[in-house]
Amino acid sequence: MKVSRQSWQFENTPSIRSSATTAGPFEAKSKIAHKIDLLYRDLYMEQSSYEKGHQRMIEDAVNILLRKEKQTKDAIDLFISGDLINQMTPTNFAATKHSIPFIGLFNACATTVGSLALSAALINAQLAESIITGGSSHYAAVEKQFRYPNEYGAQKPPTSQWTVTGAGFGLISHQKGDAIINRATIGKIADYKQTDPFNMGAAMAPAAYDTITTHLKDFGLSLTDYDVIVTGDLGQIGQAILFDMLEDNGFAIDRSTFIDCGLSIYNDDQNVFAGGSGSGCSSLYLYSHLLDMIRSNEISQCLMIGTGALLSPLSALQKQTIPAIAHAVSIKGASL
Repeated sequence: MKVSRQSWQFENTPSIRSSATTAGPFEAKSKIAHKIDLLYRDLYMEQSSYEKGHQRMIEDAVNILLRKEKQTKDAIDLFISGDLINQMTPTNFAATKHSIPFIGLFNACATTVGSLALSAALINAQLAESIITGGSSHYAAVEKQFRYPNEYGAQKPPTSQWTVTGAGFGLISHQKGDAIINRATIGKIADYKQTDPFNMGAAMAPAAYDTITTHLKDFGLSLTDYDVIVTGDLGQIGQAILFDMLEDNGFAIDRSTFIDCGLSIYNDDQNVFAGGSGSGCSSLYLYSHLLDMIRSNEISQCLMIGTGALLSPLSALQKQTIPAIAHAVSIKGASL
C-alpha cells in the first residue's frame, strides 16, 4: 500500500526465507567471519582476474542459497542485484549462469537495500512468488576502477574507507520466513556539494538523515520504535555527521541503538581507515549477522538504511559533486 510519495506499507508479509553469503580473505579475519557461508583464500577466487573472482562470489552465493532452500533455478521468478563495477559486469555475467529473469539495479552502496525494497514490493503485489536479491563488491576490483591499483602504492587519508569483498543474497518469498519486511521508504538524491571521493561518508550522511526522518514522518514513528537503526557504510565520519544532524534537528537519540555495517564487520586491528564500504558491506552484514540477530530474537524490529555515493571515476576527475542516495526497509521478526 502506498503511504506517501516515498513510502510503502507491505500488507502481504513478504519474508526473507533464507540467505547466503560469500567473502574474501580479509573478511575471513573479521568479527562476523564465523557467520559467512563461504570464505576464499585469495582475492582471485581461483579465477584469472579480480572481476571474474567477483563474479564467482555472486555465483557461489546464489548456488548456496538455492541449496539451502532445496530449490532449482526454475523455481525463482526474479534475480535482482547489482555491484559497483562498470556496467555491473560481475552481476550481469553471473546472471547469465543462473538463467533466472534478471533486473540489474545500481544505487552504488545502497543497491542491496534498494533491491530488497523493490523485491518486497513485487512480492507484496503478487507479481512474483520467489525473488533472489542482494548486492556485492570486491576490494581489488573497486580499487582498480575508482582509485588506484594496489601496485601503485598510493597513500589514503583517514577519511577514506575500505571496500568489503563480499556478496550477500536473500530469498524473498510470499511464504513465511525468519524475517518479514513490513515497510520501505525510497530515498531522494541529496547533494551537499561534497567533492572528495576519499570522504564518501560525508556525502552520504545527509541522504541517510533525509530518508530516516521521512520514514519516521510517513509512518508516524519515532526512533524508539526500532530496536536498532542500521546504516550501510557511513563509517566514522558519516555516522558522526548523521548524529549531529539528528540532534541539531531536535531528535533525542540513543547512539547505542545505531549500527553502521562498515563499523561492525572488521576487528579493531584491521586497518580499514574510517570503516568498511561497498555494496557488499551492507549485504554481507544484513544477510549474515543481522538476520541471525532477528532469528535469535536478539532484536525484534530494525530499520535498515542502505547508503550510496553516486560518483564515477569520470565524474570525480571532472570535479563534479558527489550526489548520494539512501533507501530504508523495516524488518521484523516473523513471530511479531
